[in-house]
Amino acid sequence: MDDPGARKIHSEPIPLAGGLAITTGMLLALAGIYGALQAGWLGSMAANRPASDPGQHPAFLLTILGGALAMLVVGLADDRLELRPALKFTGQFLIALGVAASGLRITLFVPSVAFSYAVTIFWILTVTNAFNFMDNMNGLCAGLGLIAAGCFGLMAFTREQPLAALMAFLAAGALLGFLPHNFPRARSFLGDSGSHVVGFLASVLAILPHFYSAQRPHQWAVLAPLIVLAVPLLDLAWVVMLRWRSGKPFYVGDTNHLSHRLVRRGFSRVAAVVLIWLLALGGGALAFLL
Repeated sequence: MDDPGARKIHSEPIPLAGGLAITTGMLLALAGIYGALQAGWLGSMAANRPASDPGQHPAFLLTILGGALAMLVVGLADDRLELRPALKFTGQFLIALGVAASGLRITLFVPSVAFSYAVTIFWILTVTNAFNFMDNMNGLCAGLGLIAAGCFGLMAFTREQPLAALMAFLAAGALLGFLPHNFPRARSFLGDSGSHVVGFLASVLAILPHFYSAQRPHQWAVLAPLIVLAVPLLDLAWVVMLRWRSGKPFYVGDTNHLSHRLVRRGFSRVAAVVLIWLLALGGGALAFLL
C-alpha cells in the first residue's frame, strides 16, 4: 500500500498492484503461446527465420518473461522494504546481464561481443529507470508504456516479424487493461514493481524487431527506438542533469519532471499526462518515417 505523505497527492492508502496486474496479464497468454509454438500449432510464425533474428525465436519469449518476473521481484522488494539505491541497481544490472547473456543483444553494426553486452546492459538499465522516473502522475508511466509497446508491435508487424509483434501487443494489452484502474483517478498504483516491469518491457521490445535488413537497408532506422522512447529518455536526462548541477544524488526524487513543470504552467494533472502521451505518440509516428 502507498500511504499519503510528502510529495504525494492522494489522501488515503492505495494498493501498489500495478506490477502484479501487468505481469499476470501477460503470464497465461505467454505460456499458451509458447506451448502452441512448441507443439507446432504456430509453426509458420517461427519457421524459416534467420538465426540472427532474435525476435523470431520462441525461447526469447521465456527470456523476456523471466526478466519481467525478476524486475517485478526487485520492484516489489523496493515497494515493501525501500531498498538502498545501490542494491536496487545491482538487481537491475544482473537482470540486464542475464538478458544479454541469453543472446538478445544490440549490435549497432559493431562486430564485438563485449560492445554488444555493454550497450545492451546500458540500454536496459537506462530505459527501465527512465520509466521508473516517469511514474510520478496517474496514468503517465503506464500510458507511455502502452504507446511504446504499440509502436514496437506495429513496427515488427510491418517488418513481418510476428513473434516480436505478438510480444509487443501482449504487453500493450496488459497495460491497456491496467490503465483504467490508474487513470484519471487511481484505484491502484504501478509502484516500483510496475514501473520496473513497464520499463524493462519497453527496453526489450525495442531490441526484438530488426529495424535494419537487406530488404530495408536504411541504417538510420536503428534510431527508431530512441525516437519512440524520446519522451522518457529526455525527461531522465533532464532531471539527472538538474540534480547533478544542484549537488543532489540523481536517484533522489523531486518535482522537476516534465509533468510537474506542465502543472506549474497551469495544466491540470490529467491534461499534463494527456499532453505527454500526445508527444510520445508524435515520436512514434516520426519513428515510422525511418
